[in-house]
Amino acid sequence: MSSITQTILIGIGATLSMDMYALILKLFGIKSLDYRFVGRWIGNFPKGKFFHNKIMDSPPIAYEQALGWIAHFFIGIAFAFLLVLIFGKEWLETPTIFPALIIGIITILAPFFLMQPAFGFGIAGSNLPDPNKARLMSLITHCVFGIGLYLSAIIISQILKNV
Repeated sequence: MSSITQTILIGIGATLSMDMYALILKLFGIKSLDYRFVGRWIGNFPKGKFFHNKIMDSPPIAYEQALGWIAHFFIGIAFAFLLVLIFGKEWLETPTIFPALIIGIITILAPFFLMQPAFGFGIAGSNLPDPNKARLMSLITHCVFGIGLYLSAIIISQILKNV
């Protein structure tokens, strides 16, 4: 298996780990990001609209839910490539938790400084009703992503060793 395919699978696995975590939170009545808003945000790019006062108040666009989910997985894959770019292809052969967790934590920069301000939530959710809770939830979710990078890499490397 090529390192590109392996990295794509790791990104998908890590993204799925975030989704499983979000599903567990939902079982306890805890909301997480609704990816239709990611789709709404991206869907407004061709119109030249990159920032919203409140993304929830912006008019819905066609297929925003699907667009948001597709973007979610492409972003997860991109961050997996970032891990391999920074820590090298050797990490794919012998994955360790520390690099994966570092990348998971670094990925929090995207929502804090790009998505949340663009959604009208302010830098690091500063305009949200409970910004510290939102920040903590984001940090935990991105740590889960980092752990997902590691576990996905371990699973894939074990499969490759047994093939």
